[in-house]
Amino acid sequence: MKAFHAYDIRGVYNQDFNKNDVYKIGFFLPELLKTKKVLVGRDVRISSPEIYEYLCKGITDNGADVHNIGLSTTPMVYYSTAKFKFDASVMITASHNAKQYNGLKISRADALPVGYDTGLNELEKMMNNNEIVVSEKKGKIVELEVKDKYIEFLKGYLPDVSKLNIAIDCSNGMAGLLIKELLGEHPTYIFEELDGTFPNHEANPLVPENIVDLQKLVKEKKSDIGIVFDGDADRVMFVDENSKFISPDLMIAVLADYFKDEEGKFLQDIRTSKAVAEYVGDRFEMNMWRVGRAYAALKLREIDGVFGGELAGHYYFRDFYYSDSGLMAALILLDVIAEKKEQGISVSQMISKIEVYENSGEINFKIEQKLEAMNAVKDFFVNSEKPSAFYDFDGYRIEYPDWWLSIRPSNTEPYLRLLVEAKSNDLLSDKLKQIKNIINSFN
Repeated sequence: MKAFHAYDIRGVYNQDFNKNDVYKIGFFLPELLKTKKVLVGRDVRISSPEIYEYLCKGITDNGADVHNIGLSTTPMVYYSTAKFKFDASVMITASHNAKQYNGLKISRADALPVGYDTGLNELEKMMNNNEIVVSEKKGKIVELEVKDKYIEFLKGYLPDVSKLNIAIDCSNGMAGLLIKELLGEHPTYIFEELDGTFPNHEANPLVPENIVDLQKLVKEKKSDIGIVFDGDADRVMFVDENSKFISPDLMIAVLADYFKDEEGKFLQDIRTSKAVAEYVGDRFEMNMWRVGRAYAALKLREIDGVFGGELAGHYYFRDFYYSDSGLMAALILLDVIAEKKEQGISVSQMISKIEVYENSGEINFKIEQKLEAMNAVKDFFVNSEKPSAFYDFDGYRIEYPDWWLSIRPSNTEPYLRLLVEAKSNDLLSDKLKQIKNIINSFN
C-alpha cells in the first residue's frame, strides 16, 4: 500500500489508501501492540470522520475498545497516550499536507512512535496476509475528555506575554482548538477557525508562500514576533519583527536559553546549523541524529536529553514524554523572547547572535538515482580533502573547518535533499555550484 512510510501512514485519501485499508489497520492494530484499548484523536480534515468511523469498526471488531478524544492536536494525543497509560494510540491527520491527503500517526506505550522499522512493516504484513475473524465480543467506543487536563499542563509553561506584541497564524489547523485558551485575546490571530479545506493557505509553514499572510500581519501590527503552526500543531515556526523567516533549527539554540538552569544533553537533526552547537557551547552536550519523529523521539529518550529540535520545526522535550509539541515550544520560546525584550533585545538581534554562517536552506532535487548521486557527492569531497567530521546515517553530513554539507534521500518523496553552510557567501556559492554539477550529471 502506497500510504505506508518511514514515519507514519499517509497519502491521498481514496487514492493511496481507502476506508477498507483503514478498517484493516484498525483491526490488526490491537494485535500488533498487544492491547485491548486504543486512544484515538483526529484533525478537522473533511475525510477524518470517515477514517475515524472505519478505524473504530476495525478496532471494535477485533474486540478492543476505542477511547475517543475527538478533535485534537497530534501532541494532545501523545500527551494522553503517556499520561493515561495507553499501550496504543492513533492520530488521524496528514499534518502539513494538502486537503486531499490524510493519514494515521500511531504510537505505543509512553507515546513512543511506531515507524516502519518499529511496527508499521508488521502491520502492513498483517493487512496483506492475515485473515479477519470478527470477535464474538465486540469492543465499545468510550468518550474520553482530555482537553482541560492538557491545557492545564501547557499552562505550566505559560509566560507573561503582556508586554509582547504577538501575531499568530493557525493555518486553519488544530492549533486553533487550544491557542486562545492559552494566550487569550492578547495576540492578533489569523486563520484560527478550524477548517479542513484550508481555504487561506496550505498548512505547511516551510513553504514561503504559506507565511506571506503572517509576514504582512507582523508588518501591519508592528509585532515583536510572528508565529505559524502546521495543520496538526506538532510543528511551529517563527518570523522576526522584520517579517524575516527564522530557520527553525536556530530556535533549538534559543531553547538552551530557557533551560539555562539545567544541564545534560540536547538533540539536533543531521541538517542543523553548526551555529546551534557553537551557541549552546558547553552548557549542553550536543547529540546529532536522523530526521523525523520516529527517530528523534526515541533518540532523545535513549540519551535522556533535556530538549531537541529539527529543521522542520519539531521541538522535543523530556518533560513532554520526549515528544514534540508546537504549542509547548511556542510558549517556551515566547518566555525567552519576552525576557530578551525586557533587556532591550529584539528577536532579530537575538537570532543574529546565533546565525553566524551563510546557509543554502534545504534544496530538493527530483532524481531517480538518489543513492548514486548522493554517493558521488560524498566520494568527490571525501577523496578531495579529509573531512573534520563525517556522519553516515540518514544520508551523509560532511564537515570541513569553514563549510559543511548534508545530503540525504527523502523518506517519503522522490527527492534528494541538499543543505550547505559556509562562513562566506562566496564559499557557499562555490560549493553549491560544485555539488549541483555532480547531482545534475545523474539527470
